[in-house]
Amino acid sequence: QAYLSYSNVAALAHLAAKPGWEITRTLDDIKIWTHEEGDVLSFKVEMHVKVPSRLAFSLLSDFTLRQEWDKHFQTCEVVQSVSEEEKIYHVTSPPRRGHKPTDFVILVSQRQPSKPREPYTVAVRSVTLRAVPPSPEFSRSEILCAGFQIHRKSSSSCTVCYFNQVTSAVMPYLAANLAGSSKSIEDTALECIKFLE
Repeated sequence: QAYLSYSNVAALAHLAAKPGWEITRTLDDIKIWTHEEGDVLSFKVEMHVKVPSRLAFSLLSDFTLRQEWDKHFQTCEVVQSVSEEEKIYHVTSPPRRGHKPTDFVILVSQRQPSKPREPYTVAVRSVTLRAVPPSPEFSRSEILCAGFQIHRKSSSSCTVCYFNQVTSAVMPYLAANLAGSSKSIEDTALECIKFLE
C-alpha cells in the first residue's frame, strides 16, 4: 500500500514535468493543454482561482465534494480510509447514450508541500479492491494517472492544475473529438473555479 501511494504521487509529478505539452485553448482564467504519447492522451487544465492554496487543497482533496462541481461524478463514497492522506473511493458516472454507467475504484493520495515552492498534490489512480468487485450494471473503467497540483500565487490566490491521462479506451467518454471534449473540460473547469471561490 505504501508503494502504491508513493507511485501514485510520483506518477502525477512525472506527468506534470513531461516536456512537450501543447496548449489547445486559452480563456480568461483557464488554459487547456494536451500531451500525446502512443495511444495515451493526457490533459492539463490550468485554472486561476481567487482562494488561498491551502483552502483549494482541502476542498479538492475531499472527493465526496466532487459531484458538487463535476457532472462526471454521479456518486462518490469512501470505501476505505487507508490513512490521513490516503483514501479509496468508489465513483459512479452517469451513462452515455447507449452505454452502461461507468464506475471506478480509485486511490486518492494527498500531500502538503514539504518545501516552500512545491505544490500541494492530490494524486488519483485506479486500484483493485476485493470489497468492490466489478458489477454487471456498471462498466468498470480505469484511471491511469490523474489529479491536482495546487501552486500558491499569493496569500489569496493560487493556480490549480488538473491532470488526466487516458488511454484510447476512455477517449469515447471524453467525446468523439477534441473540440467536443475541450468544451466539456472547459465547462467542468468553470464549475470547479465557481465551487472553489
